[in-house]
Amino acid sequence: MRRSACFCVLLLVALLVNAARIQVFQALSYEDNPANRRHSIARYGQPRGDILVGGVPVTGSRDTGEQLRYERTYEDGPLYAPITGFASQEYGTTLLEHSEDGILSGTDPLLSGIRLWNDFTRSQPSGGDVVTTLNRTAQQAAYAGLRGRKGAVAAIEPSSGRILALVSTPSYDPAALSGNDAAVGRSWARLNGDADKPMLNRAVRQTYPPGSTFKVVTAAAALDAGVVTDVDARTDSPAPYRLPGTTTRLTNESDGCEDLSVREAFKWSCNTVFAKLGVRVGVSDMTATAQAFGFNDTALRIPFSVAQSTFDTSVDRAQLALSSIGQYNTRATPLQMAMVSAAVAGGGQVRLPYLVERVTRPSGATVTTAGPRPARQAMTPATAALLKELMTEVVTKGTGTNAAIPGATVGGKTGTAQHGIGNSGTPYAWFVSWAQDDRDMEARVAVAVVVEDAEADRGEISGGGDAAPIARAVMKAVLDSGRGGG
Repeated sequence: MRRSACFCVLLLVALLVNAARIQVFQALSYEDNPANRRHSIARYGQPRGDILVGGVPVTGSRDTGEQLRYERTYEDGPLYAPITGFASQEYGTTLLEHSEDGILSGTDPLLSGIRLWNDFTRSQPSGGDVVTTLNRTAQQAAYAGLRGRKGAVAAIEPSSGRILALVSTPSYDPAALSGNDAAVGRSWARLNGDADKPMLNRAVRQTYPPGSTFKVVTAAAALDAGVVTDVDARTDSPAPYRLPGTTTRLTNESDGCEDLSVREAFKWSCNTVFAKLGVRVGVSDMTATAQAFGFNDTALRIPFSVAQSTFDTSVDRAQLALSSIGQYNTRATPLQMAMVSAAVAGGGQVRLPYLVERVTRPSGATVTTAGPRPARQAMTPATAALLKELMTEVVTKGTGTNAAIPGATVGGKTGTAQHGIGNSGTPYAWFVSWAQDDRDMEARVAVAVVVEDAEADRGEISGGGDAAPIARAVMKAVLDSGRGGG
């Protein structure tokens, strides 16, 4: 009997040791095994939290009754795809669905109540909600303005960095990727094979030559460096301008640019004046100012990552001349150029843009809030005040008159960016701007618009003709929402 008892005890100990080996030491390998579907079943076993715009969900969850029970749904999917991204049972998550996945899926520790109790009951908290900073009417105005053409719009609040609109077209419906059936696979193949790249977020993940809109940065650098002390003084600027050390002659789109003052050259977007101005400022000061605005920043997140906007720091004088008018290797996202415009409107300060206002529990209780955003000085307040004046004149009597809004002060800068081999591609039409209601103490919105495939003939393409009306619609939507008109 004693031998039998001892043998039984040994068997029990062996069983416990083996169970401990599997459940403790080998748990991670079983957890990560592709054949283990428990994680996926648990993940899709409850509704996902929602992403909200203006307090209203633009996402949802549909009960399929299948093993992976809940699929993601989207309201106005193409409109908000550059913000939400997709949450797919087959292909994972992107954009806000990815960066806020812990909150939305309920796995973030911030949503946990009593951790030990959750572990004991194997229960998972319900997904929380993500409240965005978007202005619904501004988002709609940007999307309607682009009308499906290739391009993007970014709008931010200068005083805070809150992103008010983020649109990229052509777009797609994220719901087409939500499930795991054959139709989802076909949609994935179609979207990835589309030459127009509808899943590319052009507002934050695509960089473009900013063209003449970069002259805002060049003017700021020249004023802060003391290269320009009087914006009304005539400049020694030939037209055409021979790029230093070369036989290449730089020309202008408009006549009468020779020796124009900075004020007039900014108003009529004279390449020759600003190219020479950039050379006079020098690589060091041009680089310092561009980087103060946000160029060459590799760490910007909103909370998902933003492509790096670039200003080349190792250029000769001819390359610097072209860089200073937004050509050569100068590249910018629409969000970056909205930050440039916002810095002018905000007294020279750049506030880091952000898209998530707060996250909440399913009950509505706030878990975290965005809080105050860091600010850096891109230029002196005096320089910003002068640039506000120059940008206002672009809209009142220059190339940006299509952006004017009654009852508001609007500043802007047009841009037509050449690209392609021998500049053979259809130029990109740019417009950057800001708007301040006449009853307000500060600007309420800064916008950047880029249109890749403008509708006009090549000779007629301009930021003022193609992009400025879109910027105007977005700015007016923001101003009207503050007036109670939208």
